[in-house]
Amino acid sequence: MYEARFVPHSAFQEYPEGVMRERAAAFYAEIRRRRTVRDFSDRPVSRDIIETCLLAAGTAPNGANLQPWHFVVVSDPAVKQRIRAAAELEEREFYHHRAPQEWLDALGPLGTDEHKPFLETAPYLIAIFAQSYGFLPDGRKVKHYYVSESVGIATGFLIAALHHAGLATLTHTPSPMGFLNEILGRPENERPYLLLVVGYPAENVQVPAITKKPLAEIATFVD
Repeated sequence: MYEARFVPHSAFQEYPEGVMRERAAAFYAEIRRRRTVRDFSDRPVSRDIIETCLLAAGTAPNGANLQPWHFVVVSDPAVKQRIRAAAELEEREFYHHRAPQEWLDALGPLGTDEHKPFLETAPYLIAIFAQSYGFLPDGRKVKHYYVSESVGIATGFLIAALHHAGLATLTHTPSPMGFLNEILGRPENERPYLLLVVGYPAENVQVPAITKKPLAEIATFVD
């Protein structure tokens, strides 16, 4: 039986209500500028920036603090080429054979297809893996809990951190993604969760004309 250990939460910072509103509004203004892009520049990005954003992702809340995630950062051109080839193979099957027409109709306004040049152009690909179990320092196997929820939250933290740092991202989820385990040499307790494309947007990049739902459609207050 483990004994719980607690320390003071001295890092918490409280603000006057007016400052809270200002900070909330400033963050909303910052994050609503974020857009997914599909055309990337090949301009290099300093690795230490990626490292710091990954550390931010690693602070995400998660089941039993078991931190059931692993991030594989790929910048090697040959490996990116292999990932693109494997992803496009799955995407061709999806677009031409597996996807129901309703799903293709939903994707239509976004202009996506099976061609994924950004997987080679962008300076970084971050393959995010979800771990179904891990190992304690003494070698014992331990089951992970709330894995999808935990990795999803960490991924959100990572996307926000990269945007805040001044980088563009694209969430890419070819299905199935088992090829990432093989190409990147990941163990059987990890399943690919998402492939995050990271870099600067291409010059004069365009994005789909979309709108976001208003507050009344995404939230209900029970007073």
